[in-house]
Amino acid sequence: MKRRDFLRLSAAAVGSLTTFPRGLSAARSAAIITLDKARPLVPFGVQSGDVLTDRAIIWSRTDRPAQMLVEFSLDEGFKKSWRIGGPLALASNDFTVRVDQPGLPSEQQIFYRVTFRDLNARRAVSEPVVGHFRTAPSSRRDILFAWSGDTVGQGWGINLEWGGMRIFETMRKLNLDFFIHSGDTIYADGPLKAEVKLDDGRIWKNVVTPEKSKVAETLHEYRGNYRYNLQDQNLLKFNAEVPQLVQWDDHEVRNNWYPGQRLEDDRYTVKSCDILAARGRRAFLEYVPIRTNAADSRRIYRTFSYGPLLEVIMLDERSYRGPNTANRQRTASSETAFLGTGQLSWVKRRLLLSKATWKIMASDMPIGLIVKDGKTAFENAANGNGPALGRELEIADLLSFIKRERIKNVVWLTADVHYAAAHYYDPSRARFSDFSGFWEFIAGPLNAGTFGPGELDDTFGPEVRFNSVKRGMKPNRPPSEGLQFFGTVTIDARTTAMTVQLHNLEGEVLYKLELNPES
Repeated sequence: MKRRDFLRLSAAAVGSLTTFPRGLSAARSAAIITLDKARPLVPFGVQSGDVLTDRAIIWSRTDRPAQMLVEFSLDEGFKKSWRIGGPLALASNDFTVRVDQPGLPSEQQIFYRVTFRDLNARRAVSEPVVGHFRTAPSSRRDILFAWSGDTVGQGWGINLEWGGMRIFETMRKLNLDFFIHSGDTIYADGPLKAEVKLDDGRIWKNVVTPEKSKVAETLHEYRGNYRYNLQDQNLLKFNAEVPQLVQWDDHEVRNNWYPGQRLEDDRYTVKSCDILAARGRRAFLEYVPIRTNAADSRRIYRTFSYGPLLEVIMLDERSYRGPNTANRQRTASSETAFLGTGQLSWVKRRLLLSKATWKIMASDMPIGLIVKDGKTAFENAANGNGPALGRELEIADLLSFIKRERIKNVVWLTADVHYAAAHYYDPSRARFSDFSGFWEFIAGPLNAGTFGPGELDDTFGPEVRFNSVKRGMKPNRPPSEGLQFFGTVTIDARTTAMTVQLHNLEGEVLYKLELNPES
């Protein structure tokens, strides 16, 4: 839809939807129902996500059975607007709702406000909550986005005395086009204590809720982990202004989980990770602004075209993997799955079809960093120096495919390891060398413990060009030490160059690299 068509539709739609008492404008109706002390509440704000050139997801949650009402406009004052009646917030979906709104004009700042109408008291309407986002471009323009991961982990929750999750406010001020959350959106296996003593004797004080006082097992407890994060005012402001592309990793369910796993953990009464994952996935899909797939509503991997300069391919390295083992198999099988056969084929098709200058592989784990699971098993694909084995076989297959099909300008972005780094994968240094050199950038955590740096596996020849922490650092450093990190990517519409920067908590640039596209 073009801007002029949207404005014409907006003008025609004002007052046309009978979601407010007849004869009253939205403003007059809101003024009247403001006097009703029993109106619905919207405690967790609004979010937008999965934004395309002509559509976007709008998410919110209320506190009772109610209908979501959304008003759209191209101006902040809503002088001309378009109102729609959205879905119902019910107990079955924990009163979360979303609208997948089509027909939006491309390359436009879209303002929206959400209200809820009580299903049991039709005149009781909540106060409006306002957000905005920019639709994806259909032509070349400058692009700025950020990425990071790992939120409220290792015992570090919302500390009001410290200012809450301050990194979200730092990122909000950058006026981003969108944000990629690279996974570990919650730590369902990370209970919080009210107070944690720091090394210098000071006390870190967490806000604590019942659902964050134990490991999550029930659907209610998984949902409570998302509600916990949404208490933070920095995050609420960020969500209202920055559309998101969200993926998951392991802590949305439980540390290092894989399908079919049986737990030997006394903290859990539910021992089946399949049961826990079903509950964790449901809560994830309820609480993030994600567009579900019509053919498979459980599917998390997906892709986004952001104009002619950028395509983002969101991976899911959790749902289809084989078990965590010593990971040394020489031939591919169900045990060596990482992306899984179906997703791997899909990724190859997307890369072949993409006409974008830059292809971002949004990965929930780094390629070449070794992440162990116990003494003998591996959590990541990387399994130690040597030829490609185990889960590395899928990575080798994909990298060889990219080289063989001459697919250019593929850059990997990830989080997971709780520090920031820049890695260049060089085939001349690699034990498996049938690929073209490429970059991988890591950023995180957002409000969690800082670790690292990790040990690199030489299979694909990674070289550390930058890391944000010192070797030998004491692990699990608190957010108050400032070692929280995010990355930004800028694509210049004129030169088509991509500039990647890694930032600290205060937004200071720690590392910067400009990449020119290959033709």
